[in-house]
Amino acid sequence: MPKIFVTRRIPEAGIRKLEEKGHEVVVSPEDRVLQKKELIEALAGQNYDAVLCLLTDTIDGDVLDAAGKQCKIFANVAVGFDNIDLVAAAERNVMITNTPGVLTNTVAEHTFALMLAAAHRVVEADRFTRAGLYGGWAPMLLLGNDLSGKTVGIVGLGRIGSRVAYHAVKGFDAKVIYYDVARNEQFEQEFGAIYKASVDELLPEADFVSIHVPLLDSTRHLMNAERLRLMKPTAYLVNTSRGPIVDEAALVDALKSGVIRGAALDVFENEPKLASGLAELENVVLTPHIASATEETRSAMSALAADNIIAALEGQTPPNLVKKM
Repeated sequence: MPKIFVTRRIPEAGIRKLEEKGHEVVVSPEDRVLQKKELIEALAGQNYDAVLCLLTDTIDGDVLDAAGKQCKIFANVAVGFDNIDLVAAAERNVMITNTPGVLTNTVAEHTFALMLAAAHRVVEADRFTRAGLYGGWAPMLLLGNDLSGKTVGIVGLGRIGSRVAYHAVKGFDAKVIYYDVARNEQFEQEFGAIYKASVDELLPEADFVSIHVPLLDSTRHLMNAERLRLMKPTAYLVNTSRGPIVDEAALVDALKSGVIRGAALDVFENEPKLASGLAELENVVLTPHIASATEETRSAMSALAADNIIAALEGQTPPNLVKKM
């Protein structure tokens, strides 16, 4: 009977799929992020055939070695896989998979929730009201900004970026400009979008900048102090991709000094820690990495990770095999 280790409690959909196939599933008793040493200790000598891991797990050569040569696959419950050393996995003939597609709509929805919350000062207004400061309607009270008809700049036109663009055009009559490593002329025709040859060219024109690129060496601190200064002083920055893409300390300075009007972040550079001063700012909305956190989507991610494992253990190519970068 194949044995599978799950590094943390996940929605039951994936566990049920694995058990229905007759696999033995061992879920870590610790419902928290396992430190690397703890993960190695949990895997060593246990002869697991597969590991279902999370984006918070660091999977490097040491961890892969601890799993043993019989371990065929590490199935990551995430779209991104920057937590995994793909080269080390390839050297050990271990398959790596992810869970793309099933969270596209949910993350796009959360992106707009953040945009609207920042522009309409929803969180600030909630705090104001709960504090008993609301004394009645006033014409200048907590004035925000419209999203409709504005220019939304999409940085990274993958599945999620494309869906954000769809909502921007279809739902808010917004103008979309975008930057990606590959131009998509069909997308431009369908949505009236305008391609920008660089991030630097996009930033001065956008009222909202939404980040949707993977974390690579080339995208780390993509949004730094210099690029934040390229944005309009009335603009908002939204990040639902990976925290280190934004230089968080530079963002704090930009928000304090009025370089940009506001920001909304679901991910952070050194999670779960926040940059000094970030939490005290009124012009930023912060959510704890929950862009894909709906019952429907997290269950679908769990099930997809299980499908990847089942395929690998049956000698098939998993549906979401990640190629070595």
